[in-house]
Amino acid sequence: MAELKFTALILAASRRGAQDPVAQIQGLSHKCLVTLNGTPMVQRVIDCLRGAKHISRIFVSIEDPAILRTIPAVAAMLDKGEIATVPSEGNLAQSVYKAVAEIDSPFPLVVSAGDNALHTPEMIDHFCGEVAASEADVYVAMTRAQLILDKYPGGQRAFHRLRDEAYSSCNLYCLKTPDGVKAAEAFATGGQFGKKPERIINAFGIWAFILYKLRLVTLDGVMRQISRAMNVTVRKALIPWAEGPIDVDNAKDYALVTQILEAREGKRT
Repeated sequence: MAELKFTALILAASRRGAQDPVAQIQGLSHKCLVTLNGTPMVQRVIDCLRGAKHISRIFVSIEDPAILRTIPAVAAMLDKGEIATVPSEGNLAQSVYKAVAEIDSPFPLVVSAGDNALHTPEMIDHFCGEVAASEADVYVAMTRAQLILDKYPGGQRAFHRLRDEAYSSCNLYCLKTPDGVKAAEAFATGGQFGKKPERIINAFGIWAFILYKLRLVTLDGVMRQISRAMNVTVRKALIPWAEGPIDVDNAKDYALVTQILEAREGKRT
């Protein structure tokens, strides 16, 4: 049987522009342009996906390709056709809908974020392997909270504390089928349900919110709740790396991710 190949979509548009707290650290227009240990954040995400054996095509959702062209290495990839862009829209859900409409044969579609600076090809291939091994419309990458705390006890994350244990989202998803696109609507207000759990009410209903807040449901139960609310089949994919959920949303994240990258790569200028 031929190996399943995935299209990747990186959501790199800026909702806050130059007012984003991470963009302000280096005085840039977009968070994804911020340099981390010598490499711009979005370039790190692109390089990660290019190194994953399961990914065959990469698209970046952004307001204007000229933004990416300010990074020489990314401009060269665009010129060579190694990556392409699709125009972003007003929110995450609309940007996904736009990408699906613009990309020829987009499924299965791995959706990542422009600040997933610690993701590695191994993580992506592990995730894609989980997706390929079962049948569902949507997959959500999650990591166990204890795995993160054991390695980074000072790195506070917005954990989903459930009946079985606590988890953190990796900001990594797969829409395996066309029906899976319906699940994108849950992110119309921006997602980040661990940091802003009240958004669960708008996305999945009050009953799902109550079960979540009272910790009456397991992670598999959450996936069933989402499946019913979205009328699609949603499954988890556990990522066994502590770095999976660590993105760059604020100055504390920026410092932690820089520290991790310096330890991983050696300090660069």
